[in-house]
Formats: sequence, C-alpha cells, structure tokens
Amino acid sequence: MRKILSKTRYLYGIQCPKLLWVATNQKERLPETDAFTQHVFDQGHLVGQLAQQLFPGGISATATGFMEAINKTRGLLKERKPLFEASVLSGQLFSRADILRPVNEDEWDIIEVKSSTQVKEINFDDVSFQKYCWEQDGIKINKCFLACINNQYIKQGQIEPEEFFNLHDITAEVKKAGEGIQSRIEEMLETIRLSNCPQASIGPHCSDPYPCVMTECWEHLPENNVFTLYYGGQKALELYQNGITDILNIPENHTLSERQRIQIISAESGQPHIDRAALHEFLDKLKYPLYFLDFETFSTAVPLFDGTRPYQTIPFQFSLHIQDSPGGKITHHSFLASGKKDPRGEFLAALCRFSGSNGSIVAYSKAFEEKVLASLAEEFPDYRECIENMLSRTRDLLEPFRNFYLYHPAQHGSASLKKVLPALTGLSYDEMPIARGDLASLAFLSIASGEMPESEVKLKREELLSYCKLDTGGMVKIVDRLRELAEI
Repeated sequence: MRKILSKTRYLYGIQCPKLLWVATNQKERLPETDAFTQHVFDQGHLVGQLAQQLFPGGISATATGFMEAINKTRGLLKERKPLFEASVLSGQLFSRADILRPVNEDEWDIIEVKSSTQVKEINFDDVSFQKYCWEQDGIKINKCFLACINNQYIKQGQIEPEEFFNLHDITAEVKKAGEGIQSRIEEMLETIRLSNCPQASIGPHCSDPYPCVMTECWEHLPENNVFTLYYGGQKALELYQNGITDILNIPENHTLSERQRIQIISAESGQPHIDRAALHEFLDKLKYPLYFLDFETFSTAVPLFDGTRPYQTIPFQFSLHIQDSPGGKITHHSFLASGKKDPRGEFLAALCRFSGSNGSIVAYSKAFEEKVLASLAEEFPDYRECIENMLSRTRDLLEPFRNFYLYHPAQHGSASLKKVLPALTGLSYDEMPIARGDLASLAFLSIASGEMPESEVKLKREELLSYCKLDTGGMVKIVDRLRELAEI
C-alpha cells in the first residue's frame, strides 16, 4: 500500500521523525483525541465556514471518499470559481486547501484559514507544503494568504466576516519556507518507508511548534525526573542530555537556584520544607472574614454574545467559601449561569451580593481573577465600585508556594493548586467527573449550545458546582493547614 505524506504529516516530520513515522505506520500508538482538542478542531471548522463567506459564489470540493474529493476538485478547477476544501494528490503527496481563489488567466491564490489571532512561523511551512503539492500537480499558484481572527472585532448581531478576519499576504514568507522543501519531502518519504520506528530523544522539539501528542517518550523517566525541576527549562534539558534523569543525581556543585535546592532536599528527605516566619507573615496579611473565591470561564473563537470579542474570557460560574475567623464558621455561596444568555451581568450581581465589603478575598493565582474583574469593571460600570473594592482586598494563596515558604515533595516542582491541594490536604480531583477547568468550560458550552441532551443537563450542572466548590473548599483547608504547619 502506497504511503501518503499529507500536510499534517509533513508538519509532524518537521517537528520529529518518530512522530511522523508513528502517525503514518502505527497510528494506534497515538492517543485518542481528547474532548478539549476536539473542541479546538470544532472551533477551527466553524471559523473556516465563516471565512468561506468572504468569497461569494464559491463551491465546496468536499466529498465522502478520499479519491472522490480529489477527482471532484479536478473537475471544479475548470470552473474558475473559489473552491473550498480543495484536495490534491501528486504522487505520494496529499494536501487540502481551505480556499483556492482564481486570479489572472490561469492562476490561483491559496488562502489558509486559522483560528488564531496572529501569524505564526509554522504557518509558512504549512502553506509552503500546500503550494508545492499544487504546483507539482500543474496548478499555478500566484499568492498565498493567511486569514486570521481579528481579536479587536466586537460582535453586534450577526458575525461580519469582512471585519472578523485579517487577511495577511504571506507570499514572501512561504517562498522562503519552501527553500529546500523537495529534499525535506524526500527525506520524510524515506522515513515513513522505514521498517522500524526511528529513535528520537526528548528535546525542545517536543513542544515546538506544538506539544507532542506522544507521551511514551517520557514514560522511562523517574518520578523526580529533571523535567520536574522548578523552573528547570534549559537547565533540565542539559541535565537530561548529559545522562542525568533524576534530580537526586544532580551533582552538588551544579548551579541551581535556592528553590531548586529546596526541592531536591525535600525529595531526598521525603519531608516538606517549611519557612515558619514567612508563613506567619503571609497569614498575618489575611484579614477575616476570608472570602475564598474561584471562577470558571470560557472563551470561544467566534464570540457568542453581543459586545464580546473573539477569545474574550467570559465568567459563567463562581464558588465562594466564607470563613468568619481562623478555624471558624464556614458558609458557601455559588453561581452557575443558565447558559441561555450572556452570563456576566447575573454573575456580577451575585458576586457583589455575597462578597461583602471588608475582609480578604483569597484566590489561587489571583492574576487571573483580577484580570477578569478588571475587564468586567470596564464593561459593566454600574458594578465598578464593587469590583474595585474586591480588587483592593484580593490576596494570592499561590504566594507561599511560589516563594517556597512551604514546599512538599509530592508537589514535584509544581506550585499549581492541582498539586498543592492533594499534597497538603489529601483532597484530590482524581475521582471527579469534571477535574479540569477546560473540561468545565466545555461542559458549560455544551449546555449553553443545546448540544447536551436535556436529560443530562441537571447532572452536569451538579458536577460543575462540585468541581468549583472543591477549589474554594480546598483553599480553606490549605489555609488551615498552613496555620498548623506555621505553629509546629
């Protein structure tokens, strides 16, 4: 069976020959597409459909079968009209163009549609492969364009494609990216013909230009591997390349930051590092009653509500645990939008009703909540006074962990709430149906769009409330635990 080098595989080949080979020969080794990745694909498809409206009179070249799509495109090329999803097969090379636009007497422009808001270098490699495939099939390409989302566009009524997209002429960049493409393609074709999978070492390419979907390359690493080193970056990679995989094997004379040293000492002893004076200082800044706050938000490429922009962060849920004194009474309030309309007004009304006017508001990595609140103050001026009061009272529970006032070996170099909470309290997200913020966003969007069956909505809303409640309830327990450890 003839092995095809598609555009996707070409981009894989630029990133890693092992990834290219596996994607071609043993696709079952790649993980199944998760819900969030599928959401990204769906967003891209929606953006692509909007871009087609820029070219009235265009014709879809899609078809149910592989060769049917190629043959359909060949027939439609003769009509000299804009073509959507046009396919080309030249030898072992296959590509599909988002939009082909006829220009001059016998030439075509390639318009690649992206759901990003800016041009990226990898886009030039993407389009250069498309251009090469078409030209190998005898189709003359005039210019190449990238249609990106205008993130300053504000929805008012129906989406206006002419305003929603920015069209960038990338012809020169594509030409440069295409230098040496024939030899690269020949090398990739040789790779996919290999009987055995080529070896590849962990390196910068694992996350450039995209995080690699293959996890098997990391499975040999020990629990405290060098890539868990706090802000390890290039240092971690150099250690790995020098044969050091475990942080416990890093030579004592190796240059490390103070926090990295603390991490290693804690991993060796199995005991937490505690700076009691710093913990006391942090805890003394918390003024009761404490309001433990967490938001859940979503953002979509195509804005859903009037007055919003592409990828604008829209809060739809909050959880608020209130503790009146150290170890004292706790009350809980929550809000979860219905999903039928813009949730921000009701979100703010509920938040201002429950957040009081004094006492510290405690968030984990507060920059996110602060950014959302600051944006809401601009868009809902009636709530500005409440929001400014909240912002003046906000304290960051990330501080003692980011600054290593407390470090537990079970954090494995991370100060995220998902690591800190189980390390300090034993609470975990592992058994929860919704265990990540991105999955919470998808669940809400599924409800809001009407895609979720009505019979499942009630249960899913309960799962959303439970997830957000664990974040804030967990923060209460973290502060209680910090007080205990500060006194030991």
